[in-house]
Amino acid sequence: MKEFVAYIVKNLVDYPEKVKINEIGGTQTLIIELSVEKSDIGKIIGKKGKTINAIRTLLMSVASRNGIRVNLEILEEDGMPAQVDQA
Repeated sequence: MKEFVAYIVKNLVDYPEKVKINEIGGTQTLIIELSVEKSDIGKIIGKKGKTINAIRTLLMSVASRNGIRVNLEILEEDGMPAQVDQA
């Protein structure tokens, strides 16, 4: 899963070398934490969250084939999850 997310994200951002992905595995759920350069956060989220939602949809599709659940979080510089406005 980590490689799948890395491939997608690194092709969207201006600074692919600064993409950091951390997997936190549980028994049934996998949490993927994504950290990118501050100027690239907007590219990952997209207008009204459409890009991040598309990435999450693809990720959920791949995860369901493997029988697991997955959650993708974008981390800000302080290590806290970014707020994605989907309105």
